[in-house]
Amino acid sequence: MRKAEADAIILRLTDYGEADRIVSFFTLQHGRISGIARGAKKSHKRFGGALEAFAYLNLQLNLGPGLATVTSTDIVSIFPAIRKELPKIGYAAYACELVERLTPEGEESPRLFRLLLRYLEWLDQAPPSPSDRRFFAVNLLKILGYQPELDGMGISDATALLLERAMQTGRFGAVVFPEAALKEADSLLDPAIAIHLERPLKSLAFLSMTGE
Repeated sequence: MRKAEADAIILRLTDYGEADRIVSFFTLQHGRISGIARGAKKSHKRFGGALEAFAYLNLQLNLGPGLATVTSTDIVSIFPAIRKELPKIGYAAYACELVERLTPEGEESPRLFRLLLRYLEWLDQAPPSPSDRRFFAVNLLKILGYQPELDGMGISDATALLLERAMQTGRFGAVVFPEAALKEADSLLDPAIAIHLERPLKSLAFLSMTGE
């Protein structure tokens, strides 16, 4: 085991036994890693309110084969505004689930980390937007090398142009998809994502319940 620090975003939490938690993180320095936080369910002094979905943390941990061991955490932001609105929770869950499901463990991707962090920061201060969710999805696919072809794929030139702009601008809120373009974008993006998944995204079911 070796000691390490990491800037990390929590992707998923799972209770383990009576006191521990298994945490999936996406980190700037080490990519996606899974770690065990011993006593996290009982030790408020050790972890405080840090171990929450979507939280942005500085971690101290021991790395080795198998699960890392989380020794302590410092909160950078818990994005409190996200937690107050169901649509924002759904969008954040979608982004985090995509990152967890589509990235290999232990392979760093600073560009993807920055994209996820920018999206959470934007969600925390801007109204929830269906356009921004598609913006995140197409840029994630581009970073991972899964970018779909835009020509001859059954979408209009206008929608293709919006997707192209979304991949060029790098700024949330800069591209707005009309209702028809949202559906066309989904007809391209959803299959491009689903082909790399073994099962459907839980977050999409949640979003459909909230009316997104």
